[in-house]
Amino acid sequence: MQLEGLDSKSMLDRIYPGQVCSIARSLEAVGERWSLLIVRDAFLGSSRFSEFQRSLGIARNVLTQRLGHLVAEGVLEHREDGAYVLTRKGRELAPALHQLMKWGDRHYPLPEGPPRLTLHRGCGGRVEGDMVCERCGEHVRSGEIEVTLGPGLASTAAG
Repeated sequence: MQLEGLDSKSMLDRIYPGQVCSIARSLEAVGERWSLLIVRDAFLGSSRFSEFQRSLGIARNVLTQRLGHLVAEGVLEHREDGAYVLTRKGRELAPALHQLMKWGDRHYPLPEGPPRLTLHRGCGGRVEGDMVCERCGEHVRSGEIEVTLGPGLASTAAG
């Protein structure tokens, strides 16, 4: 298949010739959907291959490839005990994941409500995309956020 001006090889390149773009370079590291979902699960406490597989329902070979890629990129560390843990580089993705989640909550809402809530650790107020606690009004850093089940996920777990 050939699109006007593009052949199949250039459509599959991992680099973006002529583009000087930090977003494009970042997407090469974490832009594949399974990668971001693995990072999400790591933030939520998963660290074992079996935990990622159970949560994501992903094929073993795909999970092996994605975990290997995230380790090679320095987003995850694979420890001797078999655990995969976020590195500092991986933890720095927290604000981007939070914004992506809040964007999804706004533009693709579930009728029951959001699957997860982000709460200000300590006061318990909700933290939305602006990173301001609705209860105390403080600007909240990503390390001060607690993620809990929201009504959208609680309703699927109950049913």
